[in-house]
Amino acid sequence: MGVLGGVLFGLAYVGAELLLVPGAILTIGAGYLFGIAGGMAVVWPSATVAAALAFLLARYVARDRVERYARRHRKFAATDAAIEQGGWKVVALLRFSPVVPFALSNYLYGLTKIGFVPYIAATALGMLPGTFLYVYLGGAGRSFEAGGKHSVWHWALLAAGLLATVAATVYVTRVAKKKLHRRKAA
Repeated sequence: MGVLGGVLFGLAYVGAELLLVPGAILTIGAGYLFGIAGGMAVVWPSATVAAALAFLLARYVARDRVERYARRHRKFAATDAAIEQGGWKVVALLRFSPVVPFALSNYLYGLTKIGFVPYIAATALGMLPGTFLYVYLGGAGRSFEAGGKHSVWHWALLAAGLLATVAATVYVTRVAKKKLHRRKAA
């Protein structure tokens, strides 16, 4: 379906995120269907739009319901205090770290004191490594399905790229967790 397929997939992605459906499967699916570059072109803006809409819904429409949920979870109180102290930097670090599921966190950030623009900027940048990893996995699956049509060098480069992406994501997640723990302790 070309570009229309990407647009429809993006709209479905936004809807699924707003309904708290975990986006990892859809992100891998985008990599599989559209390749790495196409998958990133579909998922990154879709996830950013979903994050923005959930934030605004939590802040202005469903505040009471989301606040009730947030009061029952101690992690949210700690996250709110850290965001109040560190602002967009903490949001970006939390996007690197899977402390809170992405779809749920979008609503929770709407309850914090962070402004909309710093939140969206930190979210868009902070989710890039994880998004790339999942899209890459889908793209790798697509290449794998193509089977014998690729040389040994293609498979070696694909494996090396996958290992490098996983290693970078794990490293960034660990660094983010350490910084968050230090910020909470301060």
